[in-house]
Amino acid sequence: MAQAWETVIGFETHVQLQTASGIFSGTSKAFGGAPNSQASVIDLALPGALPVLNAGAVERAVAFGIAVGATIAPRSVFARKNYFYPDLPKGYQISQYEIPVVQGGRMSFTVVPRDGEPYVKTIDLTRAHLEEDAGKSLHEDYHGMSGIDLNRAGTPLLEIVTEPQLRSSTEAVAYARTLHALVVWLGICDGNMQEGSFRCDANVSVRPAGSGTLGTRVEIKNLNSFRFLQQAIDHEVRRQIELIEDGGRVVQETRLYDPDRDQTRPMRSKEDAADYRYFPDPDLLPLQIDGALIERIRAALPELPGAMRARLVQDYGLTEHDAAALTASRALAQYFERVAAAAGDRKAAANWILGELSAALNAEDLPIERCPVAATELAVLVNRIGDGTINGKTAKDLFGLLWRGEAASVDAAIEARGLRQISDSGALERIVDEVLAAQAAMVAEFRGGKEKAFQALVGQAMKATKGKANPQQLNEILRRKLR
Repeated sequence: MAQAWETVIGFETHVQLQTASGIFSGTSKAFGGAPNSQASVIDLALPGALPVLNAGAVERAVAFGIAVGATIAPRSVFARKNYFYPDLPKGYQISQYEIPVVQGGRMSFTVVPRDGEPYVKTIDLTRAHLEEDAGKSLHEDYHGMSGIDLNRAGTPLLEIVTEPQLRSSTEAVAYARTLHALVVWLGICDGNMQEGSFRCDANVSVRPAGSGTLGTRVEIKNLNSFRFLQQAIDHEVRRQIELIEDGGRVVQETRLYDPDRDQTRPMRSKEDAADYRYFPDPDLLPLQIDGALIERIRAALPELPGAMRARLVQDYGLTEHDAAALTASRALAQYFERVAAAAGDRKAAANWILGELSAALNAEDLPIERCPVAATELAVLVNRIGDGTINGKTAKDLFGLLWRGEAASVDAAIEARGLRQISDSGALERIVDEVLAAQAAMVAEFRGGKEKAFQALVGQAMKATKGKANPQQLNEILRRKLR
C-alpha cells in the first residue's frame, strides 16, 4: 500500500506599507523611479547617516495587529540581520527579531476545495514585524552581468509569519487571498503584486500522514501571483514526495519557482536564525507604543470584513455566501453600500452586483474601481424593476447601455427609447388574442399536452410587445385564455 503523505505549509508574507517615504529615511519609495534615483544616504548606510523610524509605518503595523486580534508589544526592538548579497547595500537588514511589534493573532478564511464542500479554516499568526526592504538585482537587461537598483532599499515592510498550519496549496491560496484583501481593506498596502507590494514566501514540507514530526522545509521565495503560488506549492510537494520515496533526502534550502517550466529550482542553502547573527541595532532606540496610540488607531479603523459580513446578513437579510462575496474587497463592499442605500430592495441590489455587474467586470478584466456604471444609476435600475416601470429583460438591455456609455441615465433612457413596461391588461389581452389567432398550431400543441408550446407562445407575445410586456400579467392572461 502506497505511503500517505501530509503537506505542511507555513507562510511569510512581505507587505509593503503605504507610506510617503522610507521606513528610516525621508526619501520617496514610489514605484517606477529611474534606477537608483530614490536611494538616500540613510538607505545606503553611508558614514554618519543615522536612521529615523517612520511613525506612519508603525501606525500601519499596529492597525494590522488590531485587525487580527494580536498583541501589540508596548516595547519592541530593531535588530540587524547580517548577510551579504549584492542588492543589500549595508551588508545587513534592519528588522525585528526577538521582540516584534505584533505578536500572535489569528485569521479565518473560507476554503473551496477542488472537490468537496467549502469549509472555514482558522490559523494562528506567529508574528508580524517591521523591516526595511533590500534593493533589486536586474539580470534581464545585461549580458553576462547583473545590474543593481537600490530604489527599493529602505522601503517599509511588514513581514507577517504564520504557524505551519496550512495543509494544501488550496488552503495556502485561500489564506493569501484573505490576507491580501485585509491589508488592502485597511489601507496599509496597495496590494499590487506585479510591483512587489505583496510578496509571498511559502515554507513547504511533507511528512507521513499521522506523524507529529515536521519534515525538512523548503522555502519558495517571492511568489507574486496566486496562480503561481498554487502551482509552485503543488510542484514542490510532488518533488519532495518523489525524492523521499526514491530514497533521497530533502535538503533545507531556498528555491525559486519557474512558471515557464512549472518547477522549482535551487536558489541558495536556507539559513537558520543563528546564521544571521542578529543583534540590536545600536542606532535605533527601542520602539515604545502606549495604549493611547493603540486606541486612537483602533478608533480610526474601518469596519472590518468579518463585522461587515455579519451586518449584511443580519440587517440586509443576505445569505452568508452573498455577504462574503460582497466583502471580498473594500471597494466592492463600498459600491454595494452605495447601491443598497439608494435601492429599495437590497437583496435585488446584491443580486445585480454579484450577477450582471460581476460578469461584465470579469469579461473585460476590470476592477470595481473602474466600473463604468455608477452606483446611483444601478440603484435606479433596481428601483425601476421594483416599481414595475420596466421588466427584467428591459433592465438587462438598459444595463448594457449604461455599461457601454450609450446612456447616462436610466430614467432618461426609458423615456427616450419608450421602454416602459406594458402593464395595461386591456392592451395585453388584445396582443394575446392576436398571437393566439396567428399561432393556431402552437395552441393545438399546448392543448395536446406539450408544455413547451406555452413558452413558445409567451415568446411570441413578448416579441409582439418588443419585450416590454409585464411577464407575470402576460403569463396569467395566456393561461386564462388557453383553458
